[in-house]
Amino acid sequence: MTGFVSFVSSGPGDPELLTLKAILRLQSADAVLFDDLSSGPILAHAREGADLVGVGKRAGRASPKQDHVSRLLVDYALTGARVVRLKSGDAGIFGRLEEEITALEAAGIGYEIIPGVPSACAAAAFAGIPLTRRLTARRVQFVTGADVTGELPRLNMQALADPEATTVVFMGKRTFPALAAALIAAGLPPDTPALLAESVSHADQTLTRSTIAALAAQLASGSGSSPALILYGPLAGSDHA
Repeated sequence: MTGFVSFVSSGPGDPELLTLKAILRLQSADAVLFDDLSSGPILAHAREGADLVGVGKRAGRASPKQDHVSRLLVDYALTGARVVRLKSGDAGIFGRLEEEITALEAAGIGYEIIPGVPSACAAAAFAGIPLTRRLTARRVQFVTGADVTGELPRLNMQALADPEATTVVFMGKRTFPALAAALIAAGLPPDTPALLAESVSHADQTLTRSTIAALAAQLASGSGSSPALILYGPLAGSDHA
């Protein structure tokens, strides 16, 4: 008897941003393997008696290895359980989704992917700005600010220095000073608007409007431990809220 895995995207953390399908899967799951940013009030939707297993990864903290997480998914499903793998934001954006799917496929286990509100979209919404604008922000690009070692990865700086794109940097607080220096060297003006969005949709959410140069200087003196996104481009400094 083989179970089934639902990859459920929980959005940025506010349980009111869950989709109806996400809630239904949580209510019927025998086990929920959840990320740190998907915990708290979101887990109140899990059915009573379900196994709740924290498998989240956070920079600078001891975290489960990815192969251990994948093995847990397989082991639970092989017992016939209905399993929810609860991922923050949208599961398909910097969420190690493909590695977990590969493990399930190798074990012959069925799965589905339930999309959710990407944290980048939520950050822009709470800041009162769009991600695109006719003529001046025709492209949106998502990029990770950290590789597997936590350092700035190799990136296409010409694309990231496009002044007519909205760029969203995930997991980039610690490496943003180096990224900003590379962007400026690639031709992006130092006064390009930037937005630091921390703890998006949570009670302690903060939104800091700045420029890439000023934000880089701020983060160089200390970045803190709050999860964050950095948006920069022509819209990042707007305030329509």
